[in-house]
Amino acid sequence: MLLKDLIKHGTATISTAYPEREAREMVFAYLAWAAGTQRHTHIIEPEYVLTDEVTQKALADFERMASAEPMQYVMGQAHFYGRVFKVNPSVLIPRPETEILCREAVQRIAAMSGGGTSGTLKIADLCTGSGCIAWTVALECPEAKVVAVDISEGALQTASSQEFSEEIRHSGAHAPIFIKSDVFNVLKCTSDLLHASGSEEKFDVILSNPPYVKDSEKTLMRPNVLDHEPHLALFVPDDDRLKFYKAVAEVASRSLSENGFGLVEINEALGPETEQVFRDAGFSKTMIVKDLSERDRFVLFSSLIG
Repeated sequence: MLLKDLIKHGTATISTAYPEREAREMVFAYLAWAAGTQRHTHIIEPEYVLTDEVTQKALADFERMASAEPMQYVMGQAHFYGRVFKVNPSVLIPRPETEILCREAVQRIAAMSGGGTSGTLKIADLCTGSGCIAWTVALECPEAKVVAVDISEGALQTASSQEFSEEIRHSGAHAPIFIKSDVFNVLKCTSDLLHASGSEEKFDVILSNPPYVKDSEKTLMRPNVLDHEPHLALFVPDDDRLKFYKAVAEVASRSLSENGFGLVEINEALGPETEQVFRDAGFSKTMIVKDLSERDRFVLFSSLIG
């Protein structure tokens, strides 16, 4: 099939589930992955022919996307912080907002290192999912040692299977350690984290992007999220909507060092409430950090926030 015809067909197919412009962008992104083409290839080479194998797979995959299956699951990968991560239905697809969390964390970690912090920095990632936070911080901060936890076996298998060995070899970074632990079992989770880190010294940084979408907000979700991404990693009951933050705050109160900091992604509608959870847990310094759209998106906490 000619590339230009497949683009037209794919756009029409996926447009049954998405706006046409978005569907066309998805087709270009998919074909760049599947066929190595660029968005202008069909223009400068109008007779560009795709192999039967690529064509047949693309036609089948476009039907999957038309059923609202996320393109990232169809391709088995997602881009995050300039890297490619493996994804599947056992983990959430990494969001751009979470890149901001990583960027904020990396900048603060660099300031800690530059400020004379001695030894290897210890970082914990709670509710790690695909491992995008743990891997990003580990690779951006080669001096750090990262321990990440999740309750989902599928998520842990995905997180631990991320392939960055070449970057690790060149940078000298440490691959994160992934362990199964339940943040609601606060004492055991704290013990598991410290044991996995190899010392009883507390963590310098605690990060988390836990489930925070209220059950009542399900009606606002698009089918590609609601019908395909793991509900375990997304939703919380309306009558206990801050339960993960209460658990994270309790774990942090036991395992965060005096001069360390924590950063969590939050529901934009629950900023002050979520911040109060960390104040109630004993953190004297807290701050709501906004995203690029000026929405409440993160809570930063510590005893000493500079």
